[in-house]
Amino acid sequence: MLEVRRLSLSDAAVLIDGAIAASNDIRIPMCIAVTDESGHLIDFKRMDGGKISSISIAVDKAFTAAVARKGTHVYNQLCVPGQPTFGIHITNNGHFSIIGGGLPVFVSGEIVGGIGVSSGTAIQDQEVAEAALSYFYKHTDYQP
Repeated sequence: MLEVRRLSLSDAAVLIDGAIAASNDIRIPMCIAVTDESGHLIDFKRMDGGKISSISIAVDKAFTAAVARKGTHVYNQLCVPGQPTFGIHITNNGHFSIIGGGLPVFVSGEIVGGIGVSSGTAIQDQEVAEAALSYFYKHTDYQP
């Protein structure tokens, strides 16, 4: 039998709080999604002014980060013609994102979820996701 660790709703709220704080710091309202380790949505927030088109993008980034266990920016660099992973972005019914801003969440080396951020540039989205993870580890008893 397998035992699965996953983020709780309160854990997801801490990640979202961290993302909102970082988004406010750079003055870009974001869409923020948090999934469990299987890529299923736990919580989502669209800040006032977050782009409508970024709703599904944030969810897809969180899904990808959780199920692929890598940041979405990694696949952006690998998903080019001639590379072995070219075409991965059209898998999983088109939900596999290669746009920066999705990061896996690890606790004690084990995948427990993913966070996806969207509405800025890919670099801004990634910076906010990274800040959310830092905030999460600082404000919980968890370690990566």
